[in-house]
Amino acid sequence: MIHLDKELEQLKKTTINMWVLVESQIEKAYQALINDDNDLAREVISNEKRVNSMELKIDSDCEDIFALYNPVAGDLRTVLATLKINNNLERIGDLAEGICKHIISESNAFDAELLKATEIHEMYEAAIGIMEDVLKAYIDEDTKLARTIFKKDEILNEINMMATQNIKEYIGSDLSKIEQGLNFLSIIRKLERVGDQLTNIAEEIIFSHEAKVLKHL
Repeated sequence: MIHLDKELEQLKKTTINMWVLVESQIEKAYQALINDDNDLAREVISNEKRVNSMELKIDSDCEDIFALYNPVAGDLRTVLATLKINNNLERIGDLAEGICKHIISESNAFDAELLKATEIHEMYEAAIGIMEDVLKAYIDEDTKLARTIFKKDEILNEINMMATQNIKEYIGSDLSKIEQGLNFLSIIRKLERVGDQLTNIAEEIIFSHEAKVLKHL
């Protein structure tokens, strides 16, 4: 195996490690939300430093590959795609951190009725499932699986679109519910953006292996 192949293999391993960390951040944010676990939420916020550190390492590794090996064709696409995937993963980490900040800002646990009315459980289940599918597509270099992500992301979009109306109905005439409702709406918006980042990653997987640019189509 030539040196460049070894470097690309190591780059992929590091990116997978970053992925596992970020997915753990999203899952912990969900557990913190449903269990009103502020300590777990603080752990997610603290771990964001690890996410940022890994992002910088992957960026540096990509820069080294450009400088030392001058990759072309498929190898070049792999490194370019990795840079963008790395950026999207870091943004997902930011969103997990943001969700946890909303959790901590609430003095009381989020109302179980609110969680049910907004379908947050279904939304989180879909988001985590999509993340696992995108990771499998990345590991297996499976562009067919990557293409299924666009349809799956519609679940997150639909729940997000209904969130404002659902929360409005939840608040009703009880003004004491307004602050928590608005705070929860921000959490839903962030979770929907997680889906956006994952579809971006799916596009990069397709670009890397098929040289097809799907962005803005």
